[in-house]
Parts: sequence; C-alpha cells; structure tokens
Amino acid sequence: MRAQTIIAVRPQPGLSSTLGLGEELGLPIQGFALSVAEPVAWDMPDASQVQALLVGSANAFRHGGAKLSELTHLPVHAVGQATAEAARDAGFKVARSGEGGLQHVLDTLSVAPIHYLRLGGEERITLNLPEGVTITEKVVYRMHEIAMTNEQAKQLSDPALVLLYSASSARHFAKECDRLGLDKSHISLAALGPRILAAAGSGWAETRAAPHPSDAELLAMAQDMWQ
Repeated sequence: MRAQTIIAVRPQPGLSSTLGLGEELGLPIQGFALSVAEPVAWDMPDASQVQALLVGSANAFRHGGAKLSELTHLPVHAVGQATAEAARDAGFKVARSGEGGLQHVLDTLSVAPIHYLRLGGEERITLNLPEGVTITEKVVYRMHEIAMTNEQAKQLSDPALVLLYSASSARHFAKECDRLGLDKSHISLAALGPRILAAAGSGWAETRAAPHPSDAELLAMAQDMWQ
C-alpha cells in the first residue's frame, strides 16, 4: 500500500531542517510539531570537578539558560552535528561530535578517567559507563506534548508514511492515533532508530528503522518506502 502522504513528527527547529532536506530530495513532506521544548530550572554542580560536557540534544543549549555561561570553559562532547553547532552558537568549543548516539561517544572515548556533566531532557537514555568515566546529570529542559488536531488526523485517513525522531514523540503519536480512532494499519513508520520504533508499539502497516541515526539516512529510507 503506497503512502500518499509523508509526515515528519518533530518539534522545531529540527522540523524545518527535515522539511528543507525533503524538498531537496523531492519528497512531499508535511510536518506535525506535536511537542515543544521548554526550560527546566536546574542547579549548578561544582564545575571544578567536571572535565567536559556530554550533551545529546541541541535543546540543552537552546533552553539551558544563563547558567550555561559558567560552563563555556568546558569542552563539549556532542551526540551529533546539530548539537555541536548549537554548542558553538552558545559560545562553547566542541571537542568531539559523534555519530550513532551518546553511547557510541563514550565507547570511542580515548581519554579516561574523565568526569562529565551531562545536560539533557527529562527523558534520556541510560548509558553504560566505560571504566574511568563518571557522570553528573542535570535536566535542563522538558518536552511539552501537543494534542493532534482533527485537521492533522484527516491527513492520516489515507495511507501515510510517518517519520519519527524520538521515543517520546513516537509514544505520543501512537497515543494520539488511538485517541482519535485512526486506523494504524494504513500508517507506515520510518524511525531514526530501533528504540524509537519500539516505543511506537504495534499495529502499523510497515515499520523500518534507519541503519544510522541521521536525518539524511532516515529520509533516504523514507524515499525507498514511499516509492
């Protein structure tokens, strides 16, 4: 069953980036911003005990607030290019920009012992720490979920391909489909990774996870599914 509509479920500003890349590839992608990041009050740890920042989302720099200015002397180990760019925009120097998630960043670490300050959201992946690596974690933002509108739901009444970028958005999208009584057997899912796909549950027409967690690879896979 060929999808008539491609919909990216992603908050801004990442959604605009996906729509732009989709346009370059000739994919008619529409966007559902079903969540928005908002800042969370947090207390500053003893920065003298920290050697570097470990950051898995650009939202940490967008919503971390004024306290971030006290940490700009620390190098940033970022999950990927978008997070690294947000770090530089906030006045930080980036020591490493990984590919494949924060666990991969830790697993390929060449210098230890090291103590990280991990800045992130309320929902974050549990990491397996290599020998010599310790972490202090601070929540600096949360995702506020937004209900799907009836107009958006109508776009899913025909066969559709939905792009998912986080486990929380996948769970929320699935719940909204159930709340609105949508037929999930007409909806295919393309996710940035297997964990995200698992969070969406079952009952979908087709599900695939990108081989690597990058927007380019997800859209390449989506193009194959759409065609």
